Amino acid sequence: MAALPSHDAPPLLHARGLAFARNDEPVFGPLDFTLHAGEVVLIEGDNGAGKTTLLKVLSGLLEPASGEILLDGEPLTLARLSHKVALLGHLPGLKGDLTPLENLRFATGLFGSRPGTDATAALAEVGLEGYEDVPTRQLSAGQKKRVTLARLLLVPAMLWLLDEPYANLDRGGIDLVNRLLDAHAARGGAALVTSHGAYAFTSGAPRRLPIRPVAA
Repeated sequence: MAALPSHDAPPLLHARGLAFARNDEPVFGPLDFTLHAGEVVLIEGDNGAGKTTLLKVLSGLLEPASGEILLDGEPLTLARLSHKVALLGHLPGLKGDLTPLENLRFATGLFGSRPGTDATAALAEVGLEGYEDVPTRQLSAGQKKRVTLARLLLVPAMLWLLDEPYANLDRGGIDLVNRLLDAHAARGGAALVTSHGAYAFTSGAPRRLPIRPVAA
C-alpha cells in the first residue's frame, strides 16, 4: 500500500483561481486546488465539464484564461514542464513505424529517464515482453496503451496527468494502471486522473476533485 502523502511540505501542484474559456465562452473555473507528493486525485465531472481541458491547461498545451499554476512552489513554465510533468492523453503519441523499444528510446532521448530503469524492463513490466521489435502500428489499442504506460515508467516526471488511462484495457490492464499509480505515489510522485469507469481506486482510494461546467 502506498504511503499516505505528507501535507507538511509545500504542495507539488497548486492552482489558484484557474479558469479556461473557449471563444470567450467559459469552460471551467475558477478552480483552487492542491496536489501533494504521494497523492492520487480523481477528477470527476460529466461529459463537457472540462476534465480533459483542465489536464491540457496543466500540461501547458492550452493557456488559461486566468489564474495561476505553481509547480513546486514556482510558476509553471514550458521549460519546467518537460522533465517534471507527463501527460497521457486520448491519443497515444507513438510513431507507428517505430517499434515499442524505439518509441521509448525516443521519449527518453527527449525527456530523460528515471534512474534504475530501462526500456526493455519497462516493456516487460507492462506485459509487452516479446513485442519490443514489433512495429507499433501492428499492436492492438490496448497494447499501444501499455506502451504509453511503459513510457510513464521511464521518464523522470513526478507529476502524472492521466486522461482516461483505463480506456482500451482489459481487467489485467486496469489492475496494472492501479499498481503503477500506487508505486508512483510510494516513491513521492503524484497524479491527476480522469476516468468514466469505476476503476480509479488505488490503495486507500483517491481524493476527488469535482469539476462542473460553468453555468450560462
